[in-house]
Amino acid sequence: MRQALHHLRVETSGRGLVEITREVRAWAEGQGMRTGLLTLFCRHTSASLVIQENADPDVRADLEAWFEHMAPEAPGRYLHDTEGADDMPAHIKAALTGVQLSIPLGGGRLALGTWQGIYLFEHRTAPQRREVVLHLLGE
Repeated sequence: MRQALHHLRVETSGRGLVEITREVRAWAEGQGMRTGLLTLFCRHTSASLVIQENADPDVRADLEAWFEHMAPEAPGRYLHDTEGADDMPAHIKAALTGVQLSIPLGGGRLALGTWQGIYLFEHRTAPQRREVVLHLLGE
């Protein structure tokens, strides 16, 4: 059994879904393992990870709109606003979506479905530098 670790840095332009499939796939499939399990971990409390459709951009737009509706920026609504009006809504969105994903590796390839893409979901309005830790365990 082998394992490999990588820190993927992601620059965001503010709120929204940033597709990282290509970078994750290139690293994981470049490790020379045939079978295994890739774990992705987002090291932040105001961003998250999701697997979502990567063909129709309307899906991403609808998801972003839905999350804005569910956790809106509303002055006075939240106790925690240390870093601004988007602070607590960002934490809520990250809690709803999660910071960890697991993807099987089979035949040397990630077992993603045809229309599945891996996204960092940025929940803050300002551009951010994010880090996703990739850990592959396999053979």
